[in-house]
Amino acid sequence: MIIVTGATGRLGARIVDRLLERVPADTVGVSVRDVAKAAHLAERGVRVRAGDFTDRAELDHALQGADQVLVVSPSIRDPREFVRATRAGLDAAVRSGARRVLYTSHQMASPSSSFTPGRNHAESEAYLAERASAHGVAWTSLRHGFYAGAFELFVPAALRSGELRLPADGPVSWTAHDDLAEAAAAVLTEHRELSGATSPLVGPELLDFADVARIVSEQTGSPVERVVVDDDAWKAEAVDGGMPESVAEFTLGMFRASRAGENAVTDPALQTLIGRAATPARTVLAGILSWALPVSRHR
Repeated sequence: MIIVTGATGRLGARIVDRLLERVPADTVGVSVRDVAKAAHLAERGVRVRAGDFTDRAELDHALQGADQVLVVSPSIRDPREFVRATRAGLDAAVRSGARRVLYTSHQMASPSSSFTPGRNHAESEAYLAERASAHGVAWTSLRHGFYAGAFELFVPAALRSGELRLPADGPVSWTAHDDLAEAAAAVLTEHRELSGATSPLVGPELLDFADVARIVSEQTGSPVERVVVDDDAWKAEAVDGGMPESVAEFTLGMFRASRAGENAVTDPALQTLIGRAATPARTVLAGILSWALPVSRHR
């Protein structure tokens, strides 16, 4: 049985959908915090069990009978809580008796990353390698590119103001959630015994936010200007606008990392896994504009 944690989240839900296109539902299990949110999966024949990373017994039950476990990294910004939760999930996956444990990491995984999650993922990869080796379990770390869905955080406001006001940045190989979900499903079902950390699973082109502003202007017919804002000034604006200070500081890490060149990576690995061209960032932008533009015009 293939078991996926976090299967009602933005990435996990997509992975399960792609799996169900490839294998019978009764060979797929999910571990979720709220089983009610996975009722639609249970109706399709997927095994749904509660599995909170804070409850060892519950998590062990959720992963029981696994042949492969995909631990989707939790969406937790606090570094200490992220590490604690991730280790709990990885420990449970190794304990389950699965022959292989997979983990959704990041292409910036490095102890020296300017982005906190990059350092966190590097620590999690090292922990998984140690634990898996000690128990004779194969492991794979899927090093994801930066999610193009992050445009949703910035583009709607830019449409309203005509300005994309953000800190200085650098080129990023923005990557679509759907592509990464398809890649995970391929690895889980096509006997692709990728060992250790993968090559970067990233989108096909490098774009900075000046490029994003240009593409948005082209796609909408309304000019959006890229305005570079000092880090401290942007953080103050973000907090004044209602963003928690911790989230603003977290977000700044993305810009620091990109201007240090940590995201300036392209690689064919994602295309190879999914057997087609990866989704361009401008396609993701068009999808966001399809709902954000009417809202901005209404306001």
